[in-house]
Amino acid sequence: MNECPICMLPLPISAVNVIFNSCCGKNVCIGCEYAMFISKGKKSICAFCRTPATRSDKENIKRLNKLMDKGVGGAFFQLAGYYSRGILGLPQDDAKANELLLRGGQLGYSEAYYNLGASYLLGDGVEIDKKKAMHYLELAAMMGYVPARHNLGCLEGQADNDHRAFKHYILAARSGFKLSLDSVRTGYMDGFVTKDEYASTLRAYQESTGDMKSSARDIAEALQE
Repeated sequence: MNECPICMLPLPISAVNVIFNSCCGKNVCIGCEYAMFISKGKKSICAFCRTPATRSDKENIKRLNKLMDKGVGGAFFQLAGYYSRGILGLPQDDAKANELLLRGGQLGYSEAYYNLGASYLLGDGVEIDKKKAMHYLELAAMMGYVPARHNLGCLEGQADNDHRAFKHYILAARSGFKLSLDSVRTGYMDGFVTKDEYASTLRAYQESTGDMKSSARDIAEALQE
């Protein structure tokens, strides 16, 4: 699992609690971004490189293009999201988004492969293809993106491959993913998961979620509610 480059704690699993900065291309946890926001008199400044926030959509895209020229996978992922939603003055274009996601994944940004897998599952800009969806989800999971591991479990479960499904759920739950822990608990109640497997998974889940906690993150997350 990737770490926040400032507090050095594992990054939160939820994407809403991770901030990608188009100035330096770093993913920073919401806690560190919040701490910087408060320390600078509520001015929007990158918590990692101290660069002020962009003043326009055009400037933001310009920064992303510079990062893309440097091979920063996260920049491809961000721009893909803008094309997918048709925002920041860009046209809505799923096919373009998928091209950017593929490049982002190839450059090591696991969430790009995850979203590309979702595109093949839903038929966004491509023909629905579950084999390709599984392929890209597997790549994302191998790169450490925990939600991809959970979704692989869901797909295996839908195919009645329960043993393989719960292997994925257990791995994701051990990394701190609540939905997977719920699935493991259900598997234990239904006899697919042993008592020892459930107990050890619960302990690992608690340890992983504990490692991701900080007072700054708790405050920032509470402000989102």
